[in-house]
Amino acid sequence: MAAVAAADSGGRVCLIEKNEKLGKKLFITGKGRCNITNAADMDTLLENVCVNRKFLYSAFYDFDNRAVMDFLEQAGCPLKTERGERVFPVSDHSSDVIAAFARELKKRNVRVLLNTEVKALTVSREDGAEKPRITGVRLADGTELAAEKVIVCTGGVSYPSTGSTGDGYRFAEETGHRVIPPRPALVPLEIKEAWCADLMGLSLKNVSVRMVHNKKELYRGFGEMLFTHFGVSGPLILSASSFYAPQSAGEQGRTKNRKGAAAGKEAHRADTGTTMLYIDLKPALDEEQLDGRILRDFEENKNKQFKNSLNGLFPMKLIPVMISLSGIHPDKKVNEITREERRSFAGLIKSLPLTVAGTRGFAEAVITRGGVSVQDVNPSTMESKRTDGLFFAGEVLDLDALTGGFNLQIAWSTGRLAGRA
Repeated sequence: MAAVAAADSGGRVCLIEKNEKLGKKLFITGKGRCNITNAADMDTLLENVCVNRKFLYSAFYDFDNRAVMDFLEQAGCPLKTERGERVFPVSDHSSDVIAAFARELKKRNVRVLLNTEVKALTVSREDGAEKPRITGVRLADGTELAAEKVIVCTGGVSYPSTGSTGDGYRFAEETGHRVIPPRPALVPLEIKEAWCADLMGLSLKNVSVRMVHNKKELYRGFGEMLFTHFGVSGPLILSASSFYAPQSAGEQGRTKNRKGAAAGKEAHRADTGTTMLYIDLKPALDEEQLDGRILRDFEENKNKQFKNSLNGLFPMKLIPVMISLSGIHPDKKVNEITREERRSFAGLIKSLPLTVAGTRGFAEAVITRGGVSVQDVNPSTMESKRTDGLFFAGEVLDLDALTGGFNLQIAWSTGRLAGRA
């Protein structure tokens, strides 16, 4: 998008790509379907941005979701809108989005260099100049390409197999920019309770989740989740993960040492306090209504043992776990269960507790939180405040949002603004 916008603004543009093909990371987004953007109104777009929302006002209003959709449809990629206002190509193939961009680049005579890795930015400072100026880039083979302007759109460090290996952070630091320590976001959560692994593969739909850290509620959401061998995943959990560990050491300071960013396989762990997830398995019922529902189920099964009376309440795989956590003996007759035990059981169903141990690593994270500090970048142009002619766009910046097409919208909008400037 940055290359297209720069060419439209009259620039002679070279797009340098270290992979063997364009859009390698775009190819896997939305499980290969590419959730291009979200068709919601501007307030909703901004509400779904987790970090540095105000920085995006200029970019979003300059090139919003409708503009992205118009651009792609005119480029020969028809779109459709699904549940949650998520926008996809009609074909359900991310390759069609990449092909549309490739056609637009060719139409504008943008020079594309594949299998070409940038090792460093080149800068110079003239006598008396307030700050250095970009002069181009140095490639892995030592070749220097001269340029009056350079836009860094290298992404973060999530899914490093796609080429997202943190190069942009190094370029930023080498040119005097601050980098907020990267950490995984929109990522599965590791859970301490051993029974979680017993539920591996179980998917729960229409449940709600609360995330609480030291009694402070960080997140509340409704949707679908999945139990795994290490903890929990699924859309609801990925969204919750963006609010995890607000007091972790990684966010307390700035850094010039990026060693932690490359450790993609390591889980990120919180340093202080306990973070809990509470699952409401029956969010459509309040505690009184749920108690009534349990009472009716017990009436129908009054001569059965507790362990044989729960088929109507939970999926089969979940029943042994709920029995174990309830404290009610599995062989106890339903008609012998006390009112207090029944009420306590209803409370468990409304607030099933899980202790968060940490997140999975960058290799499983949809996006990266952290990156080039937006305080060092002009929000109206995406140009560096520290080096003339240097611009940043997309995930390399300290910007991130929830799932639903919002992160790609950040990429399109910032890329467009950088290219135009």
